[in-house]
Amino acid sequence: MFSLIENEVTKMIAKKRLMFVLIILVILISVFAYGQNRTLARTKAQLTQRMGITATVDWRKLAEQQLIDMKGRLDSPYMDAKSQSSLTVRMQQLQYDLNNNINPLDQSAAKFTATFMEQSIFLFLPLLVVILAADMVSGESSSGTIKLLLVRNVPRWKILLSKYLALIILEVVVVFCAFLLSALISGFFFGFGGWMAPVATGFKVLAGKLDASGVFNVQEWQFSLMVYSLAFFVAVVVGSISFMISVLVKSTAASIGIILATLIAGNFISFFLSDWTLTHYLFMVNLRLTDYLSGAVQPVDGMNMLFSVTVLFVWALVATFVSFLYFTKKDILV
Repeated sequence: MFSLIENEVTKMIAKKRLMFVLIILVILISVFAYGQNRTLARTKAQLTQRMGITATVDWRKLAEQQLIDMKGRLDSPYMDAKSQSSLTVRMQQLQYDLNNNINPLDQSAAKFTATFMEQSIFLFLPLLVVILAADMVSGESSSGTIKLLLVRNVPRWKILLSKYLALIILEVVVVFCAFLLSALISGFFFGFGGWMAPVATGFKVLAGKLDASGVFNVQEWQFSLMVYSLAFFVAVVVGSISFMISVLVKSTAASIGIILATLIAGNFISFFLSDWTLTHYLFMVNLRLTDYLSGAVQPVDGMNMLFSVTVLFVWALVATFVSFLYFTKKDILV
């Protein structure tokens, strides 16, 4: 089994897909870090010029000013109910940070590392996984190389299991490299500190209001560990579904197209069909697991961490079962 897994990992590396994914990570992380640094520098300059506030020293004054601005926006008659709910939650979180002497405006490599994955977990990370997983079986089916594996005296389930485990290994590499590259690249812009800074987590949003009864403080490195652990879980789920499609569809292009369309459709479904009960059980809608850590308003009401994790786990389990059932039964040698 080990030799089969090693062979699959070697083939993926030879295809340069992993290298392509890592290059994308380096480019996007660099662009995001540079853009955030420019925005931060411009904001500091404006505050110093117009209000005499230095963000690093007078962060409490700045946070209080942000609260005033948010209250002004909240009174706008043109804001819909969902936007009002989201803004109200943000105000309550900001007030909590003020009351507990937590600087929410400070930027560091540690904070950027967590924020990058929080923003990537529902679309960018799944897209990277799709690049790795979409042709693991369909690519070999279309080229005919899958037949060479099946004529060997190895059970089909072992061949497929080796491919699946190789995919999980590559997902570990991608998530770890995302963490490492985020910390290193952003460190050149914001400094390499901030890992011991306090972060409030455990917020819950109930009926459009923030529930802080279960909130507790962790250090930034602990928060990042939680974020990237959830990211790995999401990567495994999306990888399992992409793997299933790769088994069911012979064409690599069709395999990639199906999963990409499904992921992108999730954003539209959560926006236009948020009141539809079935929406709660779609895997695309439940990918924002890190939002539960920060207390962000979910695009679809009535969900919590346990519910989303359960839904995703069931999707991954069913996808894996279908993959093995179909692969071991279908006639590939014709």
